[in-house]
This record gives sequence, structure tokens and C-alpha cells, in this order.
Amino acid sequence: MSSFSVRYAVTFCLLLAFSINSFAQTKAFDLNRLDTSADACEDFYQYANGGWLKNTEIPASQARWGSFNILNENNNNTLKEILENAAKTKSPAGSSLQLIGDFYSTCVDEDAIEKAGTTALAPYFQQINNIKDVKSLQKQIAAFHSMGIGAIFGFGVFSDAKNSSMNAANANQGGLSLPTKDYYLKDDAKSVETRAKFVEHVANMFKLLGDDADKAAANAKTVLDFQTRLAKASMSPVELRDPEKNYNKMDLAKLAAMSPNFSWTGYLINRGIPQVKEVIVGQPAFFTEVSKMMTEVPLEQWKTNLRWNLITSTANRLPKAFVDENFNFFGKYLNGQKEMLPRWRRCSSATDGNLGEALGQEFVKKAYTPAAKKKMDEMIDNLFAAYRERINNLDWMSAETKTKALAKLGAMKRKIGYPDKLRGYVGLKIDRTSYLSNTLRSAQFQIARNLKDVNTPVDKSRWGMTPPTVNAGYFPVFNDVTFPAGILQPPFFNFAADDPINYGAIGGGIGHEITHGFDDEGSQYDGDGNLKSWWTPEDREKFEARANCVVEQFNGYEVQPGLFINGKLTLGENIGDLGGLILAYNGYKKSMQGKPQPEKIDGFTPEQRFFLGWAQVWAAKSTPQVQRVLVASDPHSDPRFRVNGPFSNLPEFAQAFGCKVGQKMVRPNPCKIW
Repeated sequence: MSSFSVRYAVTFCLLLAFSINSFAQTKAFDLNRLDTSADACEDFYQYANGGWLKNTEIPASQARWGSFNILNENNNNTLKEILENAAKTKSPAGSSLQLIGDFYSTCVDEDAIEKAGTTALAPYFQQINNIKDVKSLQKQIAAFHSMGIGAIFGFGVFSDAKNSSMNAANANQGGLSLPTKDYYLKDDAKSVETRAKFVEHVANMFKLLGDDADKAAANAKTVLDFQTRLAKASMSPVELRDPEKNYNKMDLAKLAAMSPNFSWTGYLINRGIPQVKEVIVGQPAFFTEVSKMMTEVPLEQWKTNLRWNLITSTANRLPKAFVDENFNFFGKYLNGQKEMLPRWRRCSSATDGNLGEALGQEFVKKAYTPAAKKKMDEMIDNLFAAYRERINNLDWMSAETKTKALAKLGAMKRKIGYPDKLRGYVGLKIDRTSYLSNTLRSAQFQIARNLKDVNTPVDKSRWGMTPPTVNAGYFPVFNDVTFPAGILQPPFFNFAADDPINYGAIGGGIGHEITHGFDDEGSQYDGDGNLKSWWTPEDREKFEARANCVVEQFNGYEVQPGLFINGKLTLGENIGDLGGLILAYNGYKKSMQGKPQPEKIDGFTPEQRFFLGWAQVWAAKSTPQVQRVLVASDPHSDPRFRVNGPFSNLPEFAQAFGCKVGQKMVRPNPCKIW
């Protein structure tokens, strides 16, 4: 669910991080969540969460609202306290408190932002106006990339997927404002309406810059036409999930042949990395089209699109009129939100996004304990042991592939809580002069630091998430699982809860991330994190047949009338849930060996509470608008089916609740992989 705009690594995430208002959870499982009028064997999601769903409304500032976001609320309140105290305190220059305090102060100072207007962007608009030929156009694209302004494509330095111990330059498709290419190309009524609303939004933004109505409308049409051409050359979300197709290493000669009208040599010089002689290209056909556009699209249209890139990239850092217009389209229209989050909450997120390591240092002092790490380590140990047993007992995998699967599992590392080694922000200037300037300097600092990694050994101790993040992930090129401090709170991880609840909730999450190392994408990487086949052809064929069972199962789930889950897009996450839950269940059973059988709690057996633990995490309500966006673009299935989908494949669930063949929660031909 979480991914980088430049595909640093295929990042498999357990959760969507939502920003919410909520209430503190005081019980491991609240019986008021239940809908006992529902049959647990027909619709377990409704049975486990129906009471909550009935009594819960989506707050006006939200597109989605879920019970597990209690955790995010608690974290946000902690961050608010940290940031407000830091803003009131004069701390030593360069310290974490000075950086986050000054950054947050400028973000919440709306009067200063209104007074500044778009003045800080004037030099960049002038640079666009000064473009006189293709060479200067390409120089401006490089300049925008160096300052964190999205323009046409993405470029960064990340692990080489086929030589994971070394960093390499990577280039990937980009340039689209709407969620996926289909938004530009489909002809159904909703897609046509969305494009019309988008053009209206773009025109409104150009008006705010000073264009008259006719010019703004013409410019908006130019932006849509420009992006539509990019969309036609772009890969779909499903195609982007194929790591082999998205790995194309090219030397300068091949780059020139792929895109003859784009000077890669000039681009690399302009980015300050002339020593780069090879680039890993994600989508060659996209760059071939960009090359054609260099000469086929008039310079004035390129300039218009670059103006759009600049203003849409910075909109939320500008005066209220820009923020409101940006929200009206992306928040209200696309996602169904009725109002914006409070300013402090948006600024908290912005501080984490720009200075996450510094903010994280303060967060873990308040919200994380060594005891949490110790308990997580114990649970992970149990799940690793359960996975070893599962692999050894597979009846469809050969001994040769099992040996390599066990080797990969044995090499998998874990990151829990926060990084042991900090990179720091030496050289980054953050002051109380300008919010926009702070964000631009932050982007330039981090991008420049990233480029310095090119052609150097990978530091696999680095984290891809900040400590306060409410998420978890598996990074295939690192072959590691990450659980930030932010997620190690109720309802996922609760010291007051019984083990079955915790194994169902955070244990299911741990198993989910471990299983990502062996899903349809992660299974293509070896134990060292290299994109390299370690399967026998026969075993791979058997795996893909079993994975196709999951594709077909989820293709049949209807989120709203006529809107079905894309089983191929969500395959990795669905395999993660299916494998993760059986791992967590077996891990729980392993943890109980030699111990007395626990008593029922609230009338539920330990086995039943395990499944309730997972189900309560996914209680959620969504606007119809955001459901459409997520079905088109998100590799995670709708929450209802993250419960009913995997459970209906598990005989352990059927046994726990006495479900029989013929009931909806017992699939006649269950999917089984790991």
C-alpha cells in the first residue's frame, strides 16, 4: 500500500496509514463491535464488526475510517505534543528539536504563508519562461527533479535489484496527476466526468496564478492532452507489479537508442552525477514516447505542463486559495472527503515526511519501550519457526526448491521500532522564515544525499519508514521486514490483550510481511535480495497455479455494485494475508506448547479470539469515491475481503466456529499456497 514514486524496491505494506480522529481503545476486544444477528459462518466480517459499522460514521475530514486508526490518532496526539513543545522552545541549531520545531512553526503560521503568496516560486516560473529549446527544456526538467518537483518521470538512486549490494541509478515513468492511466483513457461516464472535473481544477489553479479565464482553460486542456499521451505510454498498476518487466539496465548507448531526443548524458551532468554510465529503466516504452514528445510537442505546451508540475507539487504549501482548490478536487471530488484535516494535523504529517528521523527520535522516547521489542522478537521467532515447518511440509514443492526457500527465510532480517543508526540532517537549513522554503530545502537536501549513493555499496541498515509510521513492510532487495514503533500500539499490539488477540492482530501482520518474501513478486528475489530465480520450473508452475486460485477468488468480490476487486493487482497482498494468518495461527499454537489451555474470554475460545483479533483490525468504512480510486490503484483489497477472503480458505477458521461446507465462509475448493 505504500510505495515510492520511484520504485526503490517493491514495498509490500500491511496497512494504509490514515489520519483520523478517534477514541482510545481500552479493551482487547469490545463485544459491542459484534453483530450477533449475523452468522459467523456466512459473513464473519459482519459478525465481528457489524456493531461498530452500524454505530460509526465517517468523519467529515476522512475518506476512510477504521477502528485500527485509533493507533494513528494516539500517535498524532503524541506528535502534536512533541511539535508544539518544540515550537515553543529555543533549541541548539541543528538539533532534532530545533529542526522539527522551526519546521512545524512555519507550517502552522498561516498568516505568514498568506503574506508570502507565491513569491518564493517566482524564480522557478521565470526559469520556465526562459526555456528556448529542447536542451534548456531538459535542463529545467533536471532542475525540477533536484528540488523535488515531479516532472515527466522519476529518477533516483536505489539498490540494483539484480545486484542488491550496490546502489544504482533508476528511472521510472511518471507525469500523471490522476491515480492511474485508465483515468485518462476509459470512456465510461464516470471517467469522462472525472477528466472534465480535472480540467476544471487545473484551470482554476492557473487562474490563481493570474491567467485569465480563456488562457486558463486553454492551458488546462493542454495539460490533459499532454498527460493523456503519457498515460497511453505508461504501464498499468498490474504491469508495474512484474519486477522482471520493470528491470532494464542500459548503458549510455542503449539509453540514447531508446530515447534519441533526450540527452541522458546532459541530464546526468545537470543532476551532478556525470560518473553514471548505466541506468536501470523501469519502462522503456514510456521513455521512447517522452523522447518523441521532445520534438513533437511545441515548447509552449511543455512550458505549460511544467508550470502545472510546479504549482500542483507545491499547492499545499501555498496560501489558502491554492490549498482549498487542491483539496476540492483531490480530497472532495476524488476521495469523497467533506472537509480538510485541521492545520496542525497536516503540519504533523508534513514534519514527519520532511524530518521523520528527527521527529521519530522524539516519538520513540514517549511511545516505545524495550519490552515491546522483546515481545515482537518472540512472536517473530515463533512465526519464523512456523514458516520453516510449513515449507518442510509442503506436498507440492520439491526438495531442491525447499532448500532455497528455507535459506531465504533464514536470511530474512527484521527491523523493529526505530533505526539503530541515524543519518542526521547535517547541512540542512530549517528556520522560521518560510514554510515553502523549508520544504524546498528539505527536498533538495534529501535528493542530493540520495544521489551521492550512486555506485556505492548499499547500507541495508537504513529504513524505508519513519518511526511514527502506522504501517509495516517487506523490502525484497533488503530481504527484511520492518515494524516501526508507530504500529506497535493497540489495537495491533496490546500488552493488556491476551495472546490470541495479539497473535491475530500484530501476529497476522508479522506473518503477512514474512509471506511477502514468498508471494508472486517477493518470491522472485533470492535470500540476498537479488531479482534472481531460485525455483525449479516445475515448482514455479505449481506456485503460479495456486496463486491463480487467489486471483480468481478475489476477482469475484464486489466492493460496490459493478465494482469488483482486481485479483491480479491485489494478488501479493492477498497471498500475504492468506499465508500470514496461517503462520500467525501456527505461531500462536507453537507459543502454547507445554502450557495450560487458556480459558474462554467473553465466551470465546482462544482460537476464536485469534480470528477476532485480525477481524477487528480491519473494521472500516469508506466513501464510495475513495473505494473507486482504491480498486483502480491500490494493491490491497477492500477491508471486508481481507477478513472473509483468507478466513474462508482456512480449515482452522471453520473448525473454530463450527462452519460447514456449503456456508459462505467455507470455500468448496480452498486456495492454499504456503
